[in-house]
Amino acid sequence: MNAGKWIKSTALVAAAGMLLTGCGLSSAGSYVPPAGPGSISPLPNLPGNPTMTVTSKSFTEQLILGKIAVLAGQAAGFKVNDLTGVPGSQPARELLLSGQASVLWEYTGTAWLTYLGHETGIADQSEQWQVVHDQDLEENGILWGKPAPMNNTYAMAVRSEAVEDLGGISKLSELKDLDPEDLTFCVDAEFNSRADGLNPMLELYGLERGNPKSVPDTNVGLYDTGAIYSATDNGACNFGEVFTTDGRIKALDLTVLEDDLGYFPAYNVSPVFFGEFSDKYPGIEDVFASIAPLLTDEALQEMNLEVDVNGREPADVAFEWMVAEGFITEP
Repeated sequence: MNAGKWIKSTALVAAAGMLLTGCGLSSAGSYVPPAGPGSISPLPNLPGNPTMTVTSKSFTEQLILGKIAVLAGQAAGFKVNDLTGVPGSQPARELLLSGQASVLWEYTGTAWLTYLGHETGIADQSEQWQVVHDQDLEENGILWGKPAPMNNTYAMAVRSEAVEDLGGISKLSELKDLDPEDLTFCVDAEFNSRADGLNPMLELYGLERGNPKSVPDTNVGLYDTGAIYSATDNGACNFGEVFTTDGRIKALDLTVLEDDLGYFPAYNVSPVFFGEFSDKYPGIEDVFASIAPLLTDEALQEMNLEVDVNGREPADVAFEWMVAEGFITEP
């Protein structure tokens, strides 16, 4: 996720173009297992040889979502060009804006903050989706489809075995009820210092960074992002900064605290379409709208875990999920 202001770069456009011309609208990771029709079947009245190009970013969750899109497109009757695994948010976005990609799964918060240039995110998930939908359609002709429940945003998590010792804590508003000695945090350097990071979060929830009677500075430990999960699990701190769909939450049995005052901005994922493509094939919106409601935080935690912890291929994980949910069948 990027929270900085997006600056359009000709270098990024060129990089995206090189990806396409060098790969012939396909990527090295274009493998997906063969699939039969399920609840998704070929759209009626498709013209001959309809084509869809799917793109995604290169991190695990995006690769899984990209393969879900590829499988959905194939089941809907399209010849799918698989351009998943593009290195970076802006190059993937450029492919969509230029029409060289038909669809990708994108995050509302990323679009609002990074592409559309706003300084602060919106915590209300419905509101965040709506304003992104309206502005991107009006300014860029990009159509945002139905959002998924999964919200890959920041959160604070605690190892589950410590919850009882911490008064049965389940939400961030309960932090202020704990003794200062228990208010220990593992965060990365960016979250520690950013204007919408740790200190304002503590303030919103009735705590004060640097106050010995609240959260002393010695209670905050700085870690690389990936190391926070194991540090929290090992008890180096009680509360660690996490991303809500990360598979390590499940693998390490961490409990995510409810952000009950709505501090963290919404990062719901939605299928996003190049406008001319969705106009030409309006039924494709309904195909993705049937998938989106089942993409929950828990579903993505499980799929991310299969790839990141168990070492499986994103395409195989996506295929098994699509079969299990009845969208496609094994041939």
